[in-house]
Amino acid sequence: MTPDQLITFAAVAEHRNISRAALALHLSQPAVSGQLRQLQEEFGEPLYQRDGRGVRLTPAGEQLASYAMRLRDTWRQAHAYRDALRGLEQGTLRIGASTTPASYLLPYLIADFRRRYPDVTLHTADGNTSEIVGALGSVDIAMIEGPAGGELPPDTAVHAWREDEIVAIMPAGHPLAQGGGDSVSVSDFGNGNGARRVELAALGAQPLVLREAGSAVRQIVERAFARAGVPMRVALEIAGVEGVKEAVRAGMGIGFVSAMSMRHEDAALRLFSLSPEPLTRRLSILVPHASAPSRVVEQFLALCLAEAV
Repeated sequence: MTPDQLITFAAVAEHRNISRAALALHLSQPAVSGQLRQLQEEFGEPLYQRDGRGVRLTPAGEQLASYAMRLRDTWRQAHAYRDALRGLEQGTLRIGASTTPASYLLPYLIADFRRRYPDVTLHTADGNTSEIVGALGSVDIAMIEGPAGGELPPDTAVHAWREDEIVAIMPAGHPLAQGGGDSVSVSDFGNGNGARRVELAALGAQPLVLREAGSAVRQIVERAFARAGVPMRVALEIAGVEGVKEAVRAGMGIGFVSAMSMRHEDAALRLFSLSPEPLTRRLSILVPHASAPSRVVEQFLALCLAEAV
């Protein structure tokens, strides 16, 4: 017994006529008769009887027809769903994103994608980079900050995406923001984002506000201080970019965030590129099951890469 035989039997049961069933199935009449014969042999008893120019189902055939029609309907629904996915008329996309892209890039990408494909259902999950990498088994595509690391599931593709800079932030009234301290600690030479520059060494004596463990921003900042041999005076650890900014506004110390998170800030906070070398990092897009991505994933990935700068 095969699905094709049952679908053929459903058509015969519906039309009560082998010729009309063959026409509906785009099969020859001998092909339909052959499938009916094989199906009847499988059950070992008559499923239908000739009745004039048509057929009449036996009690066993009536019962089998109910199963066959449900199978046929499910088959049709599966084909319709396949066609819808091919046309991106509907489907589901699960997106994971670490803090910075989740807050400052993903909303714009989702808005653009939804305008193009309004019937695709989108689900999002955020966290720091290590949390998103750990959750790759439950998402279709993910955006992270910094390197992906070596502990990725098999068949995960890594796409380099955008360049981002980590900047120091401080209240506008901070002595360094006013140009106080060492005459070479702060300069007006920007780095393409409108920021002044501050020497990393000048921050060694300052209280610092850091992101939580597992944050890519924190890891980059800690490595930069270690390379420069500058001690860190950590005044506060706090989760999230907005938490860092609020702590800095409250006077807890100097914080470190993505430059893109400062695009809509007012004049209460000042941002500084770090000197002698700006802290830059590459955002990445991860695609689990990359050998067989869905069409929805392919289209969303193409949108993201087209928006890269």
